Amino acid sequence: MRWTIKPKPDSKTVEDLQKALQVDASVATLLVQRGINTYEAAKTFFRPSFEDLHDPFLMKDMDLAVGRIEKAIADNEHILVYGDYDVDGTTSVALLSSYLKTKSETIATYIPDRYDEGYGVSYKGIDFADDNDFTLIIALDCGVKAIDKVAYAKKKGIDFIICDHHRPGHELPGAIAVLDPKRDDCNYPYKELCGCGVGFKLIQALASKDNQSAEDLSEYLDLVATAIGADIVPITGENRALAYFGLQVINTNPRPGIKALISEVKKNELTITDVVFVVAPRINAAGRMKHGNYAVTLLTETDEFLVEAYAKEINTFNLDRREADKRITQEALIQIEDNNENDRLTTVVYDKSWHKGVIGIVASRLTETYYRPTLVFTKSGQRLAASARSIKGFDVYNALDACSEHIEQFGGHKYAAGLTLKEENYQAFKQAFENEVSKTIDRNLLTPEIQIDAQIELFDITPKFYRIIRQFAPFGPGNMTPIFMTENLKDTGYGKCVGEDEKHLRITATQGHQKIVSIGFNLGNKLDLIKDRKPFNAVYSIDENHWQGNVSLQLKIRDIKP
Repeated sequence: MRWTIKPKPDSKTVEDLQKALQVDASVATLLVQRGINTYEAAKTFFRPSFEDLHDPFLMKDMDLAVGRIEKAIADNEHILVYGDYDVDGTTSVALLSSYLKTKSETIATYIPDRYDEGYGVSYKGIDFADDNDFTLIIALDCGVKAIDKVAYAKKKGIDFIICDHHRPGHELPGAIAVLDPKRDDCNYPYKELCGCGVGFKLIQALASKDNQSAEDLSEYLDLVATAIGADIVPITGENRALAYFGLQVINTNPRPGIKALISEVKKNELTITDVVFVVAPRINAAGRMKHGNYAVTLLTETDEFLVEAYAKEINTFNLDRREADKRITQEALIQIEDNNENDRLTTVVYDKSWHKGVIGIVASRLTETYYRPTLVFTKSGQRLAASARSIKGFDVYNALDACSEHIEQFGGHKYAAGLTLKEENYQAFKQAFENEVSKTIDRNLLTPEIQIDAQIELFDITPKFYRIIRQFAPFGPGNMTPIFMTENLKDTGYGKCVGEDEKHLRITATQGHQKIVSIGFNLGNKLDLIKDRKPFNAVYSIDENHWQGNVSLQLKIRDIKP
């Protein structure tokens, strides 16, 4: 691990903010590091408001989208709400379809089959729309590159509205409207919405015609918060407000489907982390192991008896998913060893039998062992399909673009992408990708980095300090959980390895008269560094430990050095 302490922000700015907010310098420093320099900015950060949400009509083509949907509803047209099979896509479809069903009875949903149709808008989906007299398709979390598909639909008399958040290509599809804040010609103030976020902006715009505010639509925000967490978009600006209010809905009055998925979580208040690790994998498991329709059905159903049955089904899919990703990860690691590819700058592995639904998870798992840009391929029809995952600081989308001569199609983000190619091009692509990464990657990026917000002492860690830190939530990209470093710590002498296979480290860190219980997950191999009261430095976040009805502060140690 590389330990990197963030640069200290301008001392005058910190001092001014400290006075304005009446807080400690350490808190003011954390805020300035996050771009919060004024009292007003801090007020927005700590007290999100529906007033913080932008006017949806600032998004390019929003007026065209609203006009076309209003016409379709007035003329009793059949509208097909179409979305990707992942969490962002299925929550988007659940959100928009359930809203439109309050306006019209001629609304249906469509999720493409991951294996038969693949990612995004499909010809099969358009044929389904044509066969069933749909004249408008609203595509969510996909479609911004579907130029040929939209043209195909047009010939059949079917209009498209696209709500996407992925990077567009050089040309946009010929849709009635393309809502995508990442369009070069879109002046929408916030560019980091997820697909479900763009969907929410669309219903916000539609509802405004009925004099409804964003707050009147808060019942849909449990879906938006789930998508924000699952899609790993920055939790800054508008996303922060959407996630904040979405978590309130999840914790007070979630829709029955989400309520069923969180029923076994024994916590008074769920965080965005709980959403990412409890709700999202289960929703994703439907599309990975069976079909995304299961997720949409669960998220839109209101009958609690049916919801319970659907949730049990999805939990079974999730158990199957866990077994598959564990087995395939092990097989991929063996393949890397057998091919003597341990020292490459990329991981590219392939097996025709691997389950397409879990290759993205496997790619993420492989970066835990070999920290480098990673692609996992499997057979998909007549083609090979891959999920790509990157490492912090390296743009895998650009690297794939540089190898596009070997690729049939690709799409995604800086850190995650998907692609397909012909099987005969696999080896050429594999070498081209290795060559491109070799040319462009900063070698320092290949060592995982822990970014440290500030160096503090144990006596700085007080209940009041922790209460303020908690108010920085919801945490995520752009506002990560604050990470601290403290030097010259010692264990009391009773530190030990705990947990299954003794993989974790439990110690009581001391500094002078201060001491605090600490847990280091997967740090059992560091036990020797703290034995016999040897001094050590630690990087950690601050958390609460709940044990037998008692609550105390604890350190969650990320790394230890002598």
